Amino acid sequence: MQLHISPSLRHVTVFPGKGVREFIKVKVGSRRVSYRMLFYSLLFFTFLLRFVFVMTAVDSIDGESKCSSIGCLGKRLGPRILRRRIDSAVPEVIYETLEEPINKEELEGRTDVPQTLEEFMADIRETKSDAKTFALKLREMVSLLEQRTRTAKIQEYLYRHVASSSIPKQLHCLALRLASEHSNNAAARLQLPSAELVPALVDNNYFHFVLASDNVLAASVVATSLVRNSLRPHKFVLHIITDRKTYYPMQAWFSLHPLSPAIIEVKALHHFDWFTKGKVPVLEAMEKDQKVRSQFRGGSSAIVANNTDKPKVIAAKLQALSPKYNSVMNHIRIHLPELFPSLNKVVFLDDDIVVQTDLSPLWDIDMNGKVNGAVETCRGEDKYVMSKRLKSYLNFSHPLISQNFNPDECAWAYGMNIFDLEAWRRTNISLTYHYWVEQNLKSDLSLWQLGTLPPGLIAFHGHVRVIDPFWHMLGLGYQDNTSFSDAESAGVIHFNGRAKPWLDIAFPELRTLWTKYINFSDKFVKSCHIRAS
Repeated sequence: MQLHISPSLRHVTVFPGKGVREFIKVKVGSRRVSYRMLFYSLLFFTFLLRFVFVMTAVDSIDGESKCSSIGCLGKRLGPRILRRRIDSAVPEVIYETLEEPINKEELEGRTDVPQTLEEFMADIRETKSDAKTFALKLREMVSLLEQRTRTAKIQEYLYRHVASSSIPKQLHCLALRLASEHSNNAAARLQLPSAELVPALVDNNYFHFVLASDNVLAASVVATSLVRNSLRPHKFVLHIITDRKTYYPMQAWFSLHPLSPAIIEVKALHHFDWFTKGKVPVLEAMEKDQKVRSQFRGGSSAIVANNTDKPKVIAAKLQALSPKYNSVMNHIRIHLPELFPSLNKVVFLDDDIVVQTDLSPLWDIDMNGKVNGAVETCRGEDKYVMSKRLKSYLNFSHPLISQNFNPDECAWAYGMNIFDLEAWRRTNISLTYHYWVEQNLKSDLSLWQLGTLPPGLIAFHGHVRVIDPFWHMLGLGYQDNTSFSDAESAGVIHFNGRAKPWLDIAFPELRTLWTKYINFSDKFVKSCHIRAS
């Protein structure tokens, strides 16, 4: 038998010898191999040789720097198949240098640390540094920039805290002008509501809303948006609760800006009989809370001076110092059954919300025996806003919290809540609220940091009826990721967060949803230079 292989490797020809059978057996070692098996083996190795030749040629064409063809398959899979580790191109000395601790205080006075990437690259090229020097300079530059970024971030949070905690001069001006008008103008001292409408204040056939606020302009936006978007405004009763100092400006505003046919009641806390009898738990808790905060927080300067906390932690502590968290207006909702003993159901509204639809359908929601109708804040497309669970508000490292609650349980929102006062009176919700506020004070404010929602989450635990998210869109006061169209289509929008719509730090596009309910041609608004932007 003769084997002939063409030079191009395209043909393999086998010529059997004369007189030799095709299946003659030959002995190879201790095994017998037929000519047919030998023929197929030669054919396979010939094909393999041709494959290797072609792939080598393709690799040469691609070049060493590219690896796009099938010819690189071995390069890609070889180390994995053979379980070999590809050695890193980064010298080990760089890792060691970058992991070494650095004294950040020494960097502040240094002038030789590069400030930008361009300076760093120019310095490295000029000095022709080795790997260790390269890593050392890189570590110093990054550490210095991190330190300055942290300082700038904390300053931003501090300025936002000051801006959100202060009363803008325009709002202060408005309160003073209205107080003066109340003393000089009889029309600004009208009884609210008029005598013939007083029976409606305790009539459960009306839709009753409660607003607690010491901000006249904010209260006017809530009231105007509520009435303007209602289908049956003659059935709406809005109970506005304020403090002693804001009572006269608030009464003057709504006396001079009636929202008929809706019924508006303006009342200060000292006008409620229940509030003037004996000791009020919420006031006692507020006094203790204020003392504990001043003792253990050390004020904003002590918070900012902390060099170990992350900027976001410092921001949360600054926010906890906000006056609103120690305001009776923020705590008063827990006493609604006592403040309105004749009413069966109310909708409570915060003063930083805007109503954009008719809210009367809220009375058609079956509460199923629950007390609080609220929107959950752990489900929704906006993961930044709708990602809040109990662990977002309560300190589960404290045994008192971890032993009683589930950290992954969904939280819900204050701001627009339906309260079934009849069902509430059959529970111990208010007592539970004050018990946990007291426990937080005894724990040096370690159970939670922010105001009234955390104890509310505890007190109403098991008493919440989840309602459709359409009724309450949150987050417009601390982020502008919410699109204008989405916010415009919600039933109620809530500017919770620092960037209140009446402040200069408000997000301009979202703020227009609030300013549309202000009459900027009004003489009081114009005289105090309150503008749309």
